[in-house]
Amino acid sequence: MKHLPAALFVLAALPAQAQDLGPICPDRPGKGTNACTLAAGHAQVELGLFDESFQRRSGVTIDTGNAGALLGKLGVSDRMDVEAGMALHQFQRVHDLAGRINASGVGDLFLRAKYNPISSDGPFALILAPTLKLPIAPSPLGNGAVEGGLVLPMSYDLGNNWSLAMTPEADALLNASGTGHHANLVDVAGIGRNFGKLSLGAEVWTAQNLDPAGTVSQYSADVDAAWLIGNDTQIDGGANIGLNRATPDLELYLGVSERF
Repeated sequence: MKHLPAALFVLAALPAQAQDLGPICPDRPGKGTNACTLAAGHAQVELGLFDESFQRRSGVTIDTGNAGALLGKLGVSDRMDVEAGMALHQFQRVHDLAGRINASGVGDLFLRAKYNPISSDGPFALILAPTLKLPIAPSPLGNGAVEGGLVLPMSYDLGNNWSLAMTPEADALLNASGTGHHANLVDVAGIGRNFGKLSLGAEVWTAQNLDPAGTVSQYSADVDAAWLIGNDTQIDGGANIGLNRATPDLELYLGVSERF
């Protein structure tokens, strides 16, 4: 696992060979997952340059984020790719009347496969994406538990460069008590519009953490933009606005993706 960052940078050094494909289809930006897989024999690196969220509640300030969040992909068939990702630097700052507590370190390792069960080139796309989290992050950045889930990205081409997308997800997470697991249900619904090299999107996100100690519901309204450079490079950024007290007030991020 400690060699994962080096392997991803090796992928980044490979000569570009994707000129014959359509535009790059990364999972950035936005909280949703794109309903596409990477073509067989190609590699892709998606790098979160900066991501930070801000929350102020009753005199307590909590800022969390990461830099250098890497996601590497390898196309293994015309319908399937395999992926691995982790944040090289993750941080948390908690400040209240008692003082300040800072924590930092690497993030957990996430493994995922994306499979396209639909062979047609019609307007509807669906992906099956089982995900596994391996605990690497130190406490309190991670909970030290192996966790997993299933993500079902789907999209519909509305024509005239408009599209709809939805990403329902169900996870099995460790209970706050430290024993047993519970369901965490997530969904993202969004609409997007392409203007040539520029893409703009808006999403609504919800997460329902059904821990036996008490359900935590989160909601946000999100906007994002992406700029295509050639067919194989994309830069992006976005802002997520919390809609209730359990959700960070604001999250800002920037990133870049490259296909080889």
